[in-house]
Parts: sequence; structure tokens; C-alpha cells
Amino acid sequence: MKTVCLYFEIHQNIHLKRYRFFDIGTDHYYYDDYENARSITETAERSYVPALEALIEMAKANPGEFKCAFSLSGCAIEQLENHAPQVIGLLQELNETGCVEFLAETYSHGFSSLKNEEIFRDEVQRLCKKVKLLFGQEPKIFRNSALIYSDEIGELVASMGFKGMLAEGAKHVLGWKSPHYVYNCCRNPKLKLLLRDYSLSEDISFRFNDSSWSEYPLFAETYADWVAKLPEQDQVVNIFMELCALGIFQPLSSNILEFMKALPAQFKQRGITFSTPSELCSKMKSAGDLTVTYPTSWVDEERDLSPWLGNVMQREAIDKLYSIADRVRICRDRRLQQDFDYLQASNNLRFMSTKPSSYGGYRGIYDSPYDAFTNYMNILGDFITRVNDRYPLDIDNEELNSLLTTIKNQGDELTLKDKEISKLQNMLAQADKKEAPKAKAPKKAEAEAETKPAKKAAPKKKAPAKK
Repeated sequence: MKTVCLYFEIHQNIHLKRYRFFDIGTDHYYYDDYENARSITETAERSYVPALEALIEMAKANPGEFKCAFSLSGCAIEQLENHAPQVIGLLQELNETGCVEFLAETYSHGFSSLKNEEIFRDEVQRLCKKVKLLFGQEPKIFRNSALIYSDEIGELVASMGFKGMLAEGAKHVLGWKSPHYVYNCCRNPKLKLLLRDYSLSEDISFRFNDSSWSEYPLFAETYADWVAKLPEQDQVVNIFMELCALGIFQPLSSNILEFMKALPAQFKQRGITFSTPSELCSKMKSAGDLTVTYPTSWVDEERDLSPWLGNVMQREAIDKLYSIADRVRICRDRRLQQDFDYLQASNNLRFMSTKPSSYGGYRGIYDSPYDAFTNYMNILGDFITRVNDRYPLDIDNEELNSLLTTIKNQGDELTLKDKEISKLQNMLAQADKKEAPKAKAPKKAEAEAETKPAKKAAPKKKAPAKK
């Protein structure tokens, strides 16, 4: 029996404002508030709200059968909370149907998994806490920014306790293998891998409304037939896309939501079910190791990192940013931490891309990749100055490492204390349960004593009369 894993990503670009060289040292606010508010509001109205309402309708019409998964970046959550809280409300309503699983990812939607392990761990932990707070779920599956995966990243994610991870089913990695199986990380077999079927995914997210496409118009019956006709042994079909594909990439006028709402019934007729990532990782056996030496992503034809790190400008920008990552981590300054999150966001590097096909030519406020690079580096220059003011450059590596070690040890101590507190609380709870019956026994005896009539005292024998 075939099963479909349907996953949606929610991430929102953080738009930087025009920042001149002469602003360095005088202006520490880097964001275009108007554009940020406008873009998230427009995306919510045109895509997120109607798409989530459709998914809620699908969940209620197919209780226990329709299932899907979501992940949200921390940047997206903050933008939604500020400008489109109704989207959070709809996600919570969808969560109440029991059909959705929320995954973990990086808070910034950046590249810390490639550059700094400690920053990466911190980001993921913060995102997991946010998901727990909003939706009451503790993520068990991880999804990296832009679906980036490599053996090294997989090993790191496995060490954090995740059971599985999403990745791209890139041809140059799979070779003759099929993406329709569950695989595992070659460095740690405990981490299972779910690979995106990019063809079936992009049939919906990119080609659905393309009138020049040979399969246009695409109907739910046709799409379900494609899945059903896959080889019998191909049991897992992973369809991963951005949520804004429903309404932005494919406009509502294309009837994309009607297509989506028709899928559950069409799949059911053909014996195809829905599964969440956790269900697949717990029920499906791995078909074997998957070796990914160089990082893959779900973007562009090459499925690699070239959209973000393909030229000298991009590599210079990311190296400069992460050169002060450890200082940001130890400063514990909320404002610096938020700025660091936003400056890590992948779109900042994407705007600098010189690839002809990259990002469909969209560059936000910038006229060229060089314009994007200049603006970003101006902002980065001011940000680095602020960080160095807190932890000056004359602090040598030994002193910085000493501070980092102290912070790490304090964190480890707090973790141990939390575990001890939890253990003691469990012991107290168990002790209370054992003592509870003993405490009730005397009360029961007293009650029985009150209801039973008192026994009459035996009559005293009369003394014999004297003669």
C-alpha cells in the first residue's frame, strides 16, 4: 500500500532597508518595516489563510485519514505574530484536528548547520521551544533550511535526538535508487531520511498553472493515477513544498485549492493513504544507507548550495557574518541576537546570486546582486562594530574559549539540575500515590465505626445476698 507524506514550509523573508556607508555607526536599525508588513500581510491574504482553511476542511472531511506536516522558521513566526496573527490561529485550529505534525528547523532559516555547530544547536532548541509553546508538540523530525542535507549535517542532527530528517531526492545522489523508500544517515543509522519526489512536488508547486506544460490542465484524478501507477515496491511518496505555492506561485484563480481538496478522495479510491513523517520513520524499515558527501538542497536544477554560496560575494558575506557568531552567542543581548537571526536568513545571500535562473530574477529592493552585496555589507559592518563593542577584538582566543567553556559548563549544570528536579518530582508523585491508600484506611474504619451500633456492655453479676 502506498502512502503520501505531504509537507509544507512557512518562511518569510526579512527585508532590509537601504543602508548607506555613512549610516554605519549612527543607525542600528536595519529593516524595511513597511515592506515587511506589506509582504507578510499580502502573503497571508493571498495564500496562507485560504490554504490553511482548505487544509482544515480536508482534515474535517477526512477525519483520521488526511494528514500533513508543517515547519515554520522563527523569523516567520515573529512576522506572523506581529502582522498576521490569524495565520497562527488557523495553524492551531488545524493542529486541533489531530492531522498535523510540526517539525523542527533552524530559527533563522540560515546556514548555521554549515558554519557553526553551537549556533545551530541553539537555533534549533529555540525553535522547538516556540513550537511547543504555540502548538503543544515536541518536534521529532528535523527539516533544515532549504532542505539542505549532507552526511555531516545528518550526524549532527542525529546527535540532537531527532528520529528523522527531510532531504532532497537529488538524482546525482540517488543514482539508480528511488526516492520512494525510507533511507538512513550513513554516519548514524538511527536517523532516517525522507527524500522529496521533486517531480511530483513541483508538478503542484511550479507547473500546475503553466499552460505550456504538456500535462496542463492537471486534475486530481490524473495526479492520483500517477502515484498509483508507481512500481508496487515504491511505497513512500514525499511531496514537499512551500505553503505559498498554494495562492502565490499558483494563484487561487487556477483552482489550485479545489485540486488539493479533491486529492484525499482520489487517493482513497486507489488505496493510497496519508502519513506524517514520524509515522514513516517509526513504521518503515530503512532501505539502507544514503551517502551525501556534498550538501544538497531543493533549489534550482543543480540541487546544491550554488544559489547562496555560488560566487565570491556570497562566500565573503557568510564568512564575515559567522566570524563573530561565537561573540553573539556569549553576549546574551536580545537585540543583537535578533539582528543576527535576521542577517542569517537565506534570502540575504540569495539576492546576491549571479545565476541566471536563480530566484526567478526577484531581488527585492536591489537593482543587481552587487547592489545587494553592498547594502548587506554596510549593515554587517555596523553590526560587527556593535558586537565588538560588547566583546572587543583584543580578547584573545584563549579568553574567548574560556568564556564559551564557562557558559557551556553552566548550561550542562542547569540541564543536570533540571533532570534531578524532574526525577525528584517523579519520586514524590510515586510516594504520594503509595501513601494515599494508607491515609484513607483510618477514615474508612472511623466511618464504619460510626454506622455500626455500639455493643451493649455485659450485665454485671450480682453479688450473693448475705444470710
